[in-house]
Amino acid sequence: MPAEWAPHAATWIAWPHNSDDWPGKFQTIPWVYCEIVRHLSRVEDVHILVNNAEAERRATNLLRRAGANLGRLHFHQWPTDRVWLRDSGPIFVKKIAEGKPTGDLAATNWKFNAWAKYDNWQRDDQIPVHVAHHYDIPQIRPEVQLLNGTTHRLVLEGGSIDTNGAGLLLTTEECLLSRIQERNPGLGDESETRQRLEHAFHEYLGIEKVLWLNKGCAGDDTHGHVDDITRFVGENKILSAIEPNTHDENHLPLAENLDRLRNFRNLEDKPFEIVELPMPTPVIFEGQRLPASYANFYIANGIVLVPTFNDPNDRHALNIIAACFPTREIVGVHAVDLVWGLGTLHCLSQQEPA
Repeated sequence: MPAEWAPHAATWIAWPHNSDDWPGKFQTIPWVYCEIVRHLSRVEDVHILVNNAEAERRATNLLRRAGANLGRLHFHQWPTDRVWLRDSGPIFVKKIAEGKPTGDLAATNWKFNAWAKYDNWQRDDQIPVHVAHHYDIPQIRPEVQLLNGTTHRLVLEGGSIDTNGAGLLLTTEECLLSRIQERNPGLGDESETRQRLEHAFHEYLGIEKVLWLNKGCAGDDTHGHVDDITRFVGENKILSAIEPNTHDENHLPLAENLDRLRNFRNLEDKPFEIVELPMPTPVIFEGQRLPASYANFYIANGIVLVPTFNDPNDRHALNIIAACFPTREIVGVHAVDLVWGLGTLHCLSQQEPA
């Protein structure tokens, strides 16, 4: 699995249509998507999933008005339940021969079950199949044998992992090992589940070592996705969110993760360069704490899109991320409305490697 900063052929997204995901705020969300696509279409192709021809017509009209490069947009009328393609879309992998990438792509088709929380996921689970057929590329279905002897298709969301493209992967115990919103029941106890997932990451994503953090951030509907807290920004450089306010519920979990990161070692048994990233002031709507985080940025060709929250820390976060990507343009995207859907820029996008 290549790193996100490796060259892209395209970004895949799904056009927002489920008003239940943003109750009371849905009418603003397509315009946020227009802004995202406007920036992405300057630097790479954008594949957009829509539910039907009428949805494509409406989206095209909005995108034209917003100034997107329509020549780089490709619509696919594949119905979806939700728009979080980071989790439901294919995780692309590149073939390696004699230690070098060949350029051949495949789509790993992990099962998607709506974070083991919602009932409507069957259409989203088909997205990797559609993409593999569209490109006529191999489709790999990660499976394991359960302790009872039956075959189990592994559940994995792209937001629960982050890779440096060189054999290392970040994830959290809260998401992949917890009995709450349990993704893969039947793999054994916590130790056995950990070993079997590590083996699957090695087999299907080319991972040599898994770095296990503890918990995700407050307000996270997914129960611990790593892309809201800690991200690789280089082969040996990790950006991790911190919360200095000791009264905030994020303070202790993020401090513990930072402590783990400082003790982790790479494949050469050397420490990582750790960069601290602030959290915004808590974003609360209708009394609910939302998973607002600058770590949910998306790296595209030549640019990095970063969620912003009308917060004094916006400026600091943008500067810190800019220092990590000196050759890329850093673009803030207002995400106060978007995060009411319990995800932002990284959650809604999936990169296709060049």
